Amino acid sequence: MRAKLISGTELSKIIRNSVTQRVKVLSSKGVIPGLSVVLVGENPASQVYVRNKVKACEEVGFFSTLDTYPSDISEAELLKHIHSLNANPKIHGILVQLPLPKHIDSTRVIEAIDPSKDVDGFHISSAGALVKGLPGFWPCTPFGCMKMLESINYDLKGKHAVVIGRSHIVGKPMALMLLDKNATVTICHSATVNLKEITLQADVIVAAVGRVNLLTSDMVKPGAVVIDVGMNRDDHGKLCGDVDFEAVSAVASYITPVPGGVGPMTITMLLQNTLDAAQKTLIP
Repeated sequence: MRAKLISGTELSKIIRNSVTQRVKVLSSKGVIPGLSVVLVGENPASQVYVRNKVKACEEVGFFSTLDTYPSDISEAELLKHIHSLNANPKIHGILVQLPLPKHIDSTRVIEAIDPSKDVDGFHISSAGALVKGLPGFWPCTPFGCMKMLESINYDLKGKHAVVIGRSHIVGKPMALMLLDKNATVTICHSATVNLKEITLQADVIVAAVGRVNLLTSDMVKPGAVVIDVGMNRDDHGKLCGDVDFEAVSAVASYITPVPGGVGPMTITMLLQNTLDAAQKTLIP
């Protein structure tokens, strides 16, 4: 039997409708969630990403700003702007679009963001909260993956989850979120020996490397759930993930498509985090 699709597009609509309703309630109390997106340089992919984020904010009733700077902006000037956003009560979330130009220390910039406005979940305070199982902002892409698993009522307790990729943005936080739900987690990466032997033991596989056809059907246990975080172009220029979608669909029980899978969920969880940040301003 062919795998069932976990549609990020459809799930996003449901969550965004809920966000819209919560925004109306919050607005009636005098608080309009505000997100500031900071873009440095003219990277075409980054420009598309930030436009989509700003558009999503407008659709759910947020207040949003897009602050663009030339690629030769100094680190000091960028940090000065971050500090001004920290002090702005209308801004509840700050997102600095990565990557930044090489002359700017991205870690220093991210750490300059007020942790209460770190809706991307990249600040060391957010990472520490995740490690210790405390409330905080979860990075949006793995957070979206968890929501997708939740949408199919998948019980992770006791399941073996394999995460392929160890980035700070997806792989590592993904593993911690799965662990928090009592899964047994294995992290694989470029130095992993016998990847196939490990993935064949997995009940859940999250592929997050950025390589076409990284995961093939002979690497997947029948009935496994496959989450494809990859975003690539094949030899024909077609958008695809890290998973050989057609072949793996014949083996897995559930699978996420690319496009229309994890991608829409990333922006949706950014909205969720920003809304939660705004909500906290009402707590005395």
